[in-house]
Amino acid sequence: MELAAGLADLQAEARCSVCKEYLKNPGTMECGHKVCLSCTSVFWKDLKGSVPCPSCHLNCPGRNFLSNQPPGEFTEVAILPPERTSRSGRQEGEHPWEKPQQVSCPLRSFPPSHFVWPVENAIVCHRKQIDCYIKLWREMVEPIQKAITTQRKGSLELRKRTECRRERVRSQYEQNRLFLQVEREKILGHLQSEEMDGLAKLNKNLAKLSDHASLLKSLLKDLKSQCGKSELELLASVKDWYERYKQSGWPEMALVTLKGYDYRLPLQYSDLDRIIKRFQVDVILDPETANYKLTVSKDKKTVKYGSWERVPYSSRKFCFDPAVLGSEGYSSDRQYWEVDVELKMEWVLGVCREPFPRSRYAERFSDEQFSVQDGLWGVGLDNSQTYVALGGEKIHLLPKVSPTRIGIFLDSEMYEVSFYNLRDKSLLYRFSDLPRGTFWPYFYTGYDYEPLKICTVADLE
Repeated sequence: MELAAGLADLQAEARCSVCKEYLKNPGTMECGHKVCLSCTSVFWKDLKGSVPCPSCHLNCPGRNFLSNQPPGEFTEVAILPPERTSRSGRQEGEHPWEKPQQVSCPLRSFPPSHFVWPVENAIVCHRKQIDCYIKLWREMVEPIQKAITTQRKGSLELRKRTECRRERVRSQYEQNRLFLQVEREKILGHLQSEEMDGLAKLNKNLAKLSDHASLLKSLLKDLKSQCGKSELELLASVKDWYERYKQSGWPEMALVTLKGYDYRLPLQYSDLDRIIKRFQVDVILDPETANYKLTVSKDKKTVKYGSWERVPYSSRKFCFDPAVLGSEGYSSDRQYWEVDVELKMEWVLGVCREPFPRSRYAERFSDEQFSVQDGLWGVGLDNSQTYVALGGEKIHLLPKVSPTRIGIFLDSEMYEVSFYNLRDKSLLYRFSDLPRGTFWPYFYTGYDYEPLKICTVADLE
C-alpha cells in the first residue's frame, strides 16, 4: 500500500501543470511549478516582457526558469509498471549513487514538494549566503576592533601620563625635602642663637631692676630718717631730696623679640625657574585676527585698544571683543611666555581652541562681562577689582599681591595650562582638564587705552 501511494504521488508530480501529461524535457518555474518546455513555448508565444507562470500566473521576469533533468528521470520511473520498481522506489539494477542527489531548498518559501535543488547548486547558493554574512559580521567586527585598539592606546597613554606625573612628584618632593632639611637646621640654629641672646638680655634687665630696687629702698630709708630732724633741717633738705627723686627714674630695659620665619620655597624649587629656562618661546601676535579697534605694533609684541583703521573684512577677526590671537598654535611639547599687565585695568590671557567664536558680544559695562566660553582657558582682571579664572566655570581668585606680569605655561603632554603671578612667583591657577588639540595664545585687551605687551625672550633673561 505504501509503495502504491508513493508511486501515485510520484506520478502526480511527474505530470505537467499545463498539458496534464507526463513531463517531457521538463523545467521548473520560479514559483516551483514544473512544466514541459514545449508547453511554455506555446503559452508564451505572443507575450512580451514579464510572463506569467502557466499554472499560477505568477510573473516571471525575463522568462527565467530552471532546466531540471531529475524530474524528467522521475517521470520515466513514474510511468513504469509497479512490478518493475523496487521496494525503495527505484528501478531494478539502478544504484542511488548513479543519480544526482537533490534537497529541498530552505531559501524558498514554497513547500518542499514544489521545489528541489541539486546538492551542488544548493551548496553554491549557501556559500554565497555565508560569504554575505561573513562580510556583514566583518563590518560589525572592524569598528569594535578599532575601538579596542583606541582603548588600549588610551590605557597606555594614561599609564605614561600617570608615570610622568608620579616621577615629577617624586622629584619635586625629594628636592623640597632636601631643601627643607637644610632650612630646618638653619632656622633651628637661628632660633637657638636668638634664644641665648634673649636670655642674656633678660638677665641683664633683671640685674638692673634689682640694683634699682636696692637704690630705691636705700633712699626710702634715708628719707624716713630725715623726718625726725628739726623743721629747719627738713626744709633745707627738701630740694635735695626732690632732685634725687627726679634722678631715680626707671632703668633702661633691653627689648627681647623673635624674628618671624614665614618663608616660601625659592624659585628654583617651585619648577618655575626650570620652566622659564627650558620652555620659553617667542610668541607674536597675529594681526589678521585682531579686532578692528586694536592696533598691533610692528614687532607684533604689543597691542593697544582705541584706534580704528579701515581694513578689509576677514572672518578670522574678532567682531566685538577687543581680542587677538597668537600667530602660532601649539599641539605638542611645552611652551612658556609672559605678558606685562602692570598698567591694565582689565585683561584676559590664556589659550583657546579653533574654531573659536569671533562674533560673541559682551556688554561693556556689564557685571558679567567675562563669561565662560567654550574653548577658552584663561585668567583675567575685571575693572581693576576682581581676578577670575575662566574654564569650565568662572572662579574668583584672591592673589596675595596684584600681578604686574603673568606667566603662561602650556603643557600639551600633560594636558595642562598654568598661570603664574611673577610679582611673588606664585601660582594663580592651573587647568588640568585640557582636551587634545591645537591651542592658540589668547589676548583680551579690555577697553582701556593702556597697551598689552608680550615680553621678549631678552626680557625674560
